[in-house]
Amino acid sequence: MIGTLTPRRAATGVAWLGVAALLIVLVAGLVRQSRPPVASIRTDRIAPGFALTTFDGQPLSLASLAGRPVVVNFWASWCVPCREEAPALERVWQESRDRGVVFVGIDIQDTEPAARAFLREFRPSYPNAPDPRGEVAIDYGVVGIPETFFINREGRIIRKYVGPLSETSLRAFVQEIAR
Repeated sequence: MIGTLTPRRAATGVAWLGVAALLIVLVAGLVRQSRPPVASIRTDRIAPGFALTTFDGQPLSLASLAGRPVVVNFWASWCVPCREEAPALERVWQESRDRGVVFVGIDIQDTEPAARAFLREFRPSYPNAPDPRGEVAIDYGVVGIPETFFINREGRIIRKYVGPLSETSLRAFVQEIAR
């Protein structure tokens, strides 16, 4: 009979509900795991070279910064944490540049008009360049944004930070590469 609830139909319905609940838990766990953790990772490898053109039309290459400590920050205009950390990056850059530290912003996964609007809003005074094909981001192994790399005077990546940086952490990591 249609519409009659038998013990067999009730058991089948309960089983399907259990399967659906299990799938929801598994998907939620995968989504949580796919987000990059906010973390500072110690590393010691040669920084991949890059040659880009800044939004102001100037050439920008890592080779031209040889012998100087460099902070490379990957960002995008649509990235909320990038927007949160932008003022801290500018403040610490202003404090650090007299010690020879260079900051570089690299815009990825973005449109040029949106990136230019971001730059007008936050007015970073350090060079920023688009990476339209994502080649530099791939070379650096960027997994999410914002992501920041701290390169010492010898051209080695000393630290990689995934997630938005606080001003305190940024200062400490800049001190580490400026030694």
